[in-house]
Amino acid sequence: MRQPKLILSLLGMLCSILLISCGAASTKNQHELVASAEEMPKKTIELIHDHLGQPDSSLKLSQAATVQFLYKEKDAAIWSDKETWKPMADNFFTQLEKCRLLGLFPEDYHFLQLKTARDKISADTTARSDRKDPELWAKADIFLTDAFVQFIHDVKLGRLPNDSITLNKDSVVTNEDYLAALQSCSNPDSLNAFLIAIQPTEKNYWQLKNGISRFLDSASFKDYTHVPSPSKDSMGYRRALQKRLYEENYLSQDSVLMDSASISVAVKKFQKDRNITVDGRVGEGTLRMLNLSDKDKFIRIAISLDKYKKLPHTMPEKYIWVNVSGNMMDVVEKGKTQFNSKVITGKPLTRTPMLTSAISQLITYPQWVPPPSIITKEILPAVKKNPGYITKKGFSLLDSKGNEVDPYSVDWSKYNKTIPYKVVQGSGDANALGVMKFFFDNKYSVYLHDTNQRYLFASSMRSMSHGCVRVQEWRTLLHYILENDSLHSSGTYTKMDSVQTWLKNKERRQLALKARMPVFIRYFTCAGSDAGIVFFDDVYGDDKMLREKYFAGK
Repeated sequence: MRQPKLILSLLGMLCSILLISCGAASTKNQHELVASAEEMPKKTIELIHDHLGQPDSSLKLSQAATVQFLYKEKDAAIWSDKETWKPMADNFFTQLEKCRLLGLFPEDYHFLQLKTARDKISADTTARSDRKDPELWAKADIFLTDAFVQFIHDVKLGRLPNDSITLNKDSVVTNEDYLAALQSCSNPDSLNAFLIAIQPTEKNYWQLKNGISRFLDSASFKDYTHVPSPSKDSMGYRRALQKRLYEENYLSQDSVLMDSASISVAVKKFQKDRNITVDGRVGEGTLRMLNLSDKDKFIRIAISLDKYKKLPHTMPEKYIWVNVSGNMMDVVEKGKTQFNSKVITGKPLTRTPMLTSAISQLITYPQWVPPPSIITKEILPAVKKNPGYITKKGFSLLDSKGNEVDPYSVDWSKYNKTIPYKVVQGSGDANALGVMKFFFDNKYSVYLHDTNQRYLFASSMRSMSHGCVRVQEWRTLLHYILENDSLHSSGTYTKMDSVQTWLKNKERRQLALKARMPVFIRYFTCAGSDAGIVFFDDVYGDDKMLREKYFAGK
């Protein structure tokens, strides 16, 4: 009989302990409200320091170290005082509400938590109220500070990492910068001025950014039907294509499969609206455009704005800008485009590399020496099938001493990747580089040049080269470079006459430039224009990769 009594006694003690523990936990978790507004500042900063000293799972901060520094410096709530938001909090929250105009995403800045807290405080009318809850004020203040630090970082530096072509050496925001930024929140005008000052000065950045408002006004963030590749699912592709064209009113129905002619007409309308080659066929480029929604476009805008933030804060007075995705070249002077030109850039398998250099030399009637990648991928497989390929393409095969070698005398089966010969295409009108080459130092053996296939500039999709940049308006570029060079040369200016003579006589000559012309080759899948934002094909898939890595879940 003693054993059951002992068990009952132990059970009673256990229940008592549990009740006491639950009561203690309940008391601990219960928010202590302040009796008056005057008590709030002291209690709020105490809770802020407690949270930052012992972070819990409910406070997931992006910039914890900087947030701690700011509260250590201020030793007070930053955004509120005596149960009231400071004007600076309202000013910054307004910026968060419209942050998409900066190419940013509200969800990256605790927007939902902050809006919930502000709504609770604003709607409160009870005696024991949320307004008197220092825990609510403390967490809201911390979230606002963390949001502010991340916001300033993203406006100035963006979200992309530095890479091999990044030229913005001012790649950090110091704690003192954040203190200065907080000072700017005192009124909307000073905050706007501060934000303008930390953004890139490049005109193309502002033209793109200023187009966001118009884009958002007409954007539909609905999800369109994804069109699969026809090689993977031919019937699924046909049904998805018709439904996708129907969703944007290019077709009148999606329930009954339409004939190929009707589909082709609809595809042509779509291609014309997207400014891509109009042929009625759904190739790789058209397929990518069909699967590009307004949501995807906005992310491309965000990525492009961040790419500008990797450029020098101040660009050179004069420079050449090549956008590989847009297949266009601009010559910029003092922030204004002097002229532009269509260009032909590398195919996806032979990409034009992103680089920064400066044109140092002009070469008339140049020879073309194919880089090792082209020899491995194209020339070697071709000569293995037919050694006559060398002569047919106008190439010469030279040994290490410069002697010409008969391609039929070589046992090509011995070679798989490299060959012990130099392949050279002699100068002339049929040369792949055309009659003019603009040389600049780079490790990829790519240049700006003329072409012997000038008819290709008529194509909308111009990613067709082996990696070099073919320039349609090469004569205009030549004149601009020589005129610029003359400003840095002494004596009578005769270089233009000399070059014209060399071209007329089809002479292979070289001219070193005294004033090198900076060249920026970049990859931007959208750009601002007077008509709004223009989108280009992500032909290399670079933005797709950046989205998956740095904008996942957007």
